[in-house]
Amino acid sequence: MRRYSLLVMVSVFLVLTAVLVSVHLSSHSRGAERRSMQEITAYTSLPTEAAMALTEEYETEHNIRVNFIQIPPEEIFNRLREQSKETGSGKASLVLAEREILDRAAAAGYLVPYASEKSDQVAASFRHEKGFWTGVWYDPIVFAVNQDYLRTHLDLPNSWQMLTQQRDIRIGTTDFMAADAASNLLYSMIAEYGEQQTFDMWRAIQPKIMQYSRYLHTPVRQAGMGEVDLSIAVLSETLRYVRGDYPIRVLYPTDGTCAVVFGTGIAFRAAERDAHEAEQFADWLLTDEAQRALARHRFYFLTTNPATLAYQTFAGKNITMFQSHPYFTKEEKEKLLDRWVKKVRLSGE
Repeated sequence: MRRYSLLVMVSVFLVLTAVLVSVHLSSHSRGAERRSMQEITAYTSLPTEAAMALTEEYETEHNIRVNFIQIPPEEIFNRLREQSKETGSGKASLVLAEREILDRAAAAGYLVPYASEKSDQVAASFRHEKGFWTGVWYDPIVFAVNQDYLRTHLDLPNSWQMLTQQRDIRIGTTDFMAADAASNLLYSMIAEYGEQQTFDMWRAIQPKIMQYSRYLHTPVRQAGMGEVDLSIAVLSETLRYVRGDYPIRVLYPTDGTCAVVFGTGIAFRAAERDAHEAEQFADWLLTDEAQRALARHRFYFLTTNPATLAYQTFAGKNITMFQSHPYFTKEEKEKLLDRWVKKVRLSGE
């Protein structure tokens, strides 16, 4: 009996030893894998949650970690400038930011050209003519219209001109001074139509505006709740509420609209290996996998790649876009906002 007990104890000991060795080897293997995982650094102005969704998905699929540094567009430009002055390899290999900052960085020599089969599929209007950056998504301004309003009105307000003429309508919008995407609409219309015509249009719209909101999502919620009939809003926020079964129909201004365009560029003085991996990641951002990663976190940007299923199944892919870019200096933008407040928003008070 004593011999049997000893045999059991020895067997248990051997089993436990085997388990511990297995766990140790597994842990060591995972540690080695983590150490061998390549990492690249990217500057971005994307929302933090969107950047995290992308890097987590890409790391899972490709075993490469993209360390996003989330900073404002102007800071991205400043850091690229500093990196361009370095003699060795710089810290960042990729930029994922708005079109305006990419154009400025390209003009200053802070980006290097890159082209691939995927980037060549993107429309010329969404990429740099010499390949210094490629647009991956865009987020246009649309009209989010309450469906009850549409059922009682045959004349759909589907253009800026019609919006100025529509009488029986309550409008919601985000304050131009509260969000960059909102002020971008004002700057874009001024670039497209000129300041005088733009202000005239907004003077006609102004009496119908029920409230200037602080946040981009508020006007969409108001349209969905029937508090306003139509909201001037970004599409990404509108689609969140549409997918939440709010009674909203999306109309695209037939006389043109603006959009925030996000694109990628390869940073000057990036290490050669990092630059190669950055190019691969930039191409991945143009895939359906990247779109699904964003959608799972309720980010609904439109892809610029017509070869994707996301592009082909989207009903509003033929949106009429403004042709002029609102590239004003910081001082010019401040003056335009100031004149809009005085000549439009407060003109009837």
